[in-house]
Parts: sequence; structure tokens; C-alpha cells
Amino acid sequence: MGTSSSQEMPPPVVVPPASAPHKGTLIFLHGLGDTGNSWAEHFRMLKLPNIKCICPTAAVAPVSLNGGFPMPSWFDIYGLSLESAEDEEGIKKASNIIKSLIEDEEKAGISSSQIVIGGFSQGGAVALNTAFTLGKPIGGVLALSTWMPLHKKFLKLVDKPDRPAPFPILQCHGTQDPLVNLMWGEATRDFIKLVNPELVFKTYPMGHSSCTQEMVDVQEFLKTTLLQQGASK
Repeated sequence: MGTSSSQEMPPPVVVPPASAPHKGTLIFLHGLGDTGNSWAEHFRMLKLPNIKCICPTAAVAPVSLNGGFPMPSWFDIYGLSLESAEDEEGIKKASNIIKSLIEDEEKAGISSSQIVIGGFSQGGAVALNTAFTLGKPIGGVLALSTWMPLHKKFLKLVDKPDRPAPFPILQCHGTQDPLVNLMWGEATRDFIKLVNPELVFKTYPMGHSSCTQEMVDVQEFLKTTLLQQGASK
């Protein structure tokens, strides 16, 4: 349940770089019930130089957590506990959407190491799963108010010598988040640091949302990761 959609995905919203040339790309997935338009507006306001932002919108699908009510959703959600069953097939399908967008950028001349993937809440969970299953270098991950899906499988990376090389991650979370509890964010941080020490974890006095300071930190992360580091490669 939850892995089939009732409609096709609309075209992603694309925010072009505030100034040329195009040097890096952010692919960012919205949270449950949202669309790419709202986050595209956030990134448009940041006026990111040389960085294109791609904000896809999930297809509408029934969500078990909401009584089967259909809404834009990357995968089904069965419960809000660390022990709840997870829609592994849906998570993998959503990850393939990001992987396809990365391939499109590569065809346009932007290497995967100059691409940051990210998302808010459910979208951030997809981004984290994608980053550690991509099989190629990634510029970084922007994980906002989210969690590590399929965490038991993820922890198997700890003992794998061929796990992905470390990459920058900015993980942000509200201290008053009633939906994705802060302890989920902290547990996700601890999981990831076992295999990738290049994670910065920041908290803000907010709920399941964003705030001005968080977006300032996001802007700095993107500029540092895609422009400053990219210039030294």
C-alpha cells in the first residue's frame, strides 16, 4: 500500500541561478502534502548565484497515516514510531526519481559532485536514502526536519569497507517539532556520523517548519559546498 500513485508527477519547478554561469545544482524534495512550488519560492528569495534549484512535486497517492487520504507523497507512511513498518518499495521509487534528475544534470554538464540533494521531512528522508545508495560522489545533502528511513539497513554500512566516501551534510531540526520529534533528528545524526563524520547538526526554536536563521544557514551551506569547494576541485 502506498506505492502506486493516482496521478503522474507534474514537471518540477526550476529556479535558475541568480547569476551566470551555472556551476552547481540543488535538487530538493518537499514534505508530505506540499508541492515543489513553496520550496522553490524559498530558494528564489535566497538569490543563489550560479546555483540552479530543482523542486519536483510528488504524485498524489493515498497515505495510511492520514486514513488513506490522497495527497502529494513520496512514499506511504504507516506510523510515527521508530519501530513502525516502512514503505521500502515506495522509498526506493522516490530515490530513483532523484537519481534520474541527477542523470539529467550530468547530461547537461553538471557532475554529481556539484549536485546537492535535499528535502524537508519526508522529502529529506528520500534524499538521505538516495545519497547513501547513489553509487557515485555527491556534492552534499541538505536534510531539514527529517529522519533516516530504513535505518536498520543503513546501519549495515558501518561494517562495509566500500561504503560511500564522506560528503558534506547540513541537518537542521526544530526543537519543538511535534511531528518528527527532535529525538528522531538526533538519532539520525548519530546513525550518519558512524559512517560519515562530515555532518553539521543545527537546531532552531521552531516546530515542524522553517525559519529565517535556518534559511541563512542553508544559503551558506549551498554556497560553500557548491561554489567554494567546487572552485577548488
